[in-house]
Amino acid sequence: MSWQPEVDELAYRRRLAARMGGEDKVERHRAAGKLTVRERIGQLADAASFREVGGLSGSGRYDSNGRLVDLIPSNLVMGRASIDGRPVVLVGDDFTVRGGANDGAVGDKLVHAEKMARELRLPMIRLVDGTGGGGSVRNIEIKGHTLIPTMRVWQHVVENMAAVPVVSLALGSVAGMGAARVAASHYSVMVRETSQLFNEGPLSVVARVGQTVTKHELGGSQVHTRNGVVDDEVPTEQEAFARARRFLSYLPASVHDLPSRLAPTDDPARRDEWLLAAIPRDPRADYAIRPILEALVDRDSFFETGRQWGGAVVTGLARLDGWPVAVIASDPSCHGGSWDNASADKFTRFVDLAQTFHLPVVNLVDTLGLQVGIEAEAAGVMRQGVRALAAVYQTTVPWCSLLLRRAYGVAAAGHQHMGRFNFRYAWPSANWGALPIEGGLDVAYKAEIEGADDPVQKRAEIEQRVRSLTSPFRSAEAFVIEDIIDPRDTRALLCEFANLAAPLREAGPTRFGIRP
Repeated sequence: MSWQPEVDELAYRRRLAARMGGEDKVERHRAAGKLTVRERIGQLADAASFREVGGLSGSGRYDSNGRLVDLIPSNLVMGRASIDGRPVVLVGDDFTVRGGANDGAVGDKLVHAEKMARELRLPMIRLVDGTGGGGSVRNIEIKGHTLIPTMRVWQHVVENMAAVPVVSLALGSVAGMGAARVAASHYSVMVRETSQLFNEGPLSVVARVGQTVTKHELGGSQVHTRNGVVDDEVPTEQEAFARARRFLSYLPASVHDLPSRLAPTDDPARRDEWLLAAIPRDPRADYAIRPILEALVDRDSFFETGRQWGGAVVTGLARLDGWPVAVIASDPSCHGGSWDNASADKFTRFVDLAQTFHLPVVNLVDTLGLQVGIEAEAAGVMRQGVRALAAVYQTTVPWCSLLLRRAYGVAAAGHQHMGRFNFRYAWPSANWGALPIEGGLDVAYKAEIEGADDPVQKRAEIEQRVRSLTSPFRSAEAFVIEDIIDPRDTRALLCEFANLAAPLREAGPTRFGIRP
C-alpha cells in the first residue's frame, strides 16, 4: 500500500492554505489597492523560485472522524527565494488572516525565518502588513490570560542587523512589533497613501491620550520618511519591490562575503567639462550637489537613500568602475551643509552600513560644521555630532574624501579617520579652518576693528588680508592637503581609489565600541 492518500491530503492542505483569509477577505484587501502576500512574493522574487517553509501551519477544523474539514492558514508566509539570481529569505504578513497579527505559533515562524537568514548567511526581506505582535484584545479571552511583551524574535532581529542585509517594506498599516521590525532594517520603504506606521495601534489607543487623527495623519509615509524612521517612500508596491532589489544589488549576501563588482559600463577617464564651473565663486551661493555626485560615479549607478530627512547630508550607494561604494555628500542648499541632529544621525547610520558590509566610502565635503544657535544648542546637536565622529573613527574600510568647498568645525573634522591612511583631494574652490572667517573675524580682531576711525573699512581690510592666506594652494605648500585637482579629473581618481581599495576589503563581522 502506498502513501498516496497522505500525499493527496498534503495537496489538499496546500490548496486550503493558498486561499489565505478566504475569497471575501482577499477581495476586500485588493479593493484597498494592495496585493496579497503571495502576489507580493511572486512579484518580488524570481519566477518560480519561492520555496515555502511552514506552509502547512494554521488552525485545522476536523469532523467527528478526525478528518480535516477546513484550515485557516497562519498569517505569516515565509521561505527561501531568489532575487536576481541570488538566494534570500522572504517573510510576509498575510493581512487577510486576522489582520496580520503575528501572535501564537506565528511567532515561532518569525523566529525561524530570522534564524534561517542568519545561519544560511542570506539577506532578510520582510513584507510587513500587520501588527506583528501580540494580536488583539480579543486574544485575552481566547487564551484566558494576558501576556508580558517579550518579543522573542528580537534577539535574532538584532543579530541579523550585524550579519546580513535586512530590507523591510511597510505595505499596509503596521503597528507595535510590526512597526519595530520595519525600523530595525538597513533599508526600509513605505508605499505612499496605502501604508502607515504606528508606535501602537489601533487609533483608539491614540484617541485615549486626547488625539483624534486619521491613520495617514498619524503615521503616513509623509511623517516617517521625514523623521528618519523609514528610509524612503514610493508610489506603488511594485516600485517598493524594485527598490529592494536594487538596494541588495550593492551589498554582499552577508558580512562573511564582499560586495561584488559588476562589469564596468562607463569610462573611468570620463571628464565632464561643466564640473569646472560647478562650484560658485560666491562662497554664500548654493548649488546642486546631486548632479555633481552623479557625474563622478558610474552612470545611472547612484541609489540615494533617506532623501527626505537629514537634508544637510546626502547618502547613497553607487559604483566606481563597477565596484560598489558608499557615497556621502554635503548638501549646501540645506542649512549651508551644517548638521542638525537628524543629519548627524543619518551620517552615523550610513557610515555603520558601509563598515558592516565592507563598502569603501567616498565623502564629498562642503559644510560649515554643526548648526549653531539657540535651537541647535537646546537640541543637543553636539552629542549627535561627536557620535558621528566616533563612527568615522571606528571604521576600517577604505575612505576617500573630496573637499569641494567649505570644511569647518566639528562636522568637517569627521571628514575622514585622521589616524589612518586615506585618500584625500581638494578642488581649487576648497577652503577650511576651525570656523568660517565671517564668523570669527569680529571676535579675533574685535579691538582693532572697534578702535579704528572707520570700523567698516578696517574690517574689510582685515578680511581681505586674511582671505589672501586661505587659498588651498597655501595649505598645499605646507602639505596640509595632499593634492589639489582639476574637478574634471575627479572621476578618474575616484575610480583609481575604488580599484586600489577593492583588494583591501576584508570579509567578516564588525564590532563597534561605545560611543558618546
